[in-house]
Amino acid sequence: MTVFSGVIPPVVVARKDDGSLDSISYKRNLNRLIEAGVNGLFVLGSSGEGAFVTSAERERILTDTVSEVRGRVPILVGAIDTQTQRVVEHIKASEKFDIDAIVATAPFYALGGTDQVEKHFRLLHEATTLPIFAYDIPVCVHTKLPVDLMVQLGKDGVLAGVKDSSGDDVSFRKLVIANRRAGHPLRLFTGHEVVVDGAYLAGADGSVPGLANIDPHGYVRQWRSAQSGDWEQVRDEQDRLADLMDVAMIATSISGFGAGVGGFKEALKIMGVFDSAKMPDPVAQLTEDESKQIRKILDKAGLLD
Repeated sequence: MTVFSGVIPPVVVARKDDGSLDSISYKRNLNRLIEAGVNGLFVLGSSGEGAFVTSAERERILTDTVSEVRGRVPILVGAIDTQTQRVVEHIKASEKFDIDAIVATAPFYALGGTDQVEKHFRLLHEATTLPIFAYDIPVCVHTKLPVDLMVQLGKDGVLAGVKDSSGDDVSFRKLVIANRRAGHPLRLFTGHEVVVDGAYLAGADGSVPGLANIDPHGYVRQWRSAQSGDWEQVRDEQDRLADLMDVAMIATSISGFGAGVGGFKEALKIMGVFDSAKMPDPVAQLTEDESKQIRKILDKAGLLD
């Protein structure tokens, strides 16, 4: 059984200027990430537009991913939807491909409450033999996954791990401690790009940083330094990555997903990885001035030829 650890980037989706999927640019980035030494790939997450793609696009992304990766690293697939049976449909569609795990949020829109969240994950577990990771992202689903519940579901074999994108570092630290005391039933990953060093020091099993699409080598070096106990290098790498994270924060013409993932796409275009920075409709692209600012950040970081 796959042991998940290390750097697992949430892969950004490439689109052409007309909005259609760009397989060539997408595969170019997949190979670039693998060659940098990442430990896995998370597709169809938030950075991978998992909540926005059509069913046909979802199948195309999975086809492109599996055919290009060819078993070189584990593939985790997002199954993000409003209600349990809709998530199960995504899982069943994903099971047709050679993938290694499912990543699912709590249900959202009209559902809520801890009891419903627990039942949701238990039903997902019953519906598949694939390992399931809980995706804690309350900014999008408006539910913060409770520490005690996550650990209990881990002990019960319902969950294999947690991908924490809550931005709540106090809660994540408590989760690490509770998980350790329970015998480490969960594999724990932080999605908080600028405090990965602290998560590793606390005992996280890895990271899922969107910024790794831009600088996978930096996050791989950081992980390897943590594994060897070189905490000064871990911190220094994090300081540099914290500055680079400005590519996702520079936009003022748009906010939220459009600014963050839009910044990643613009950076990938400037670096020559993507042919276009097109976002899914109706999200606007960054302005020319914002693009120039991102270029300056990349240049300062030494990421431009």
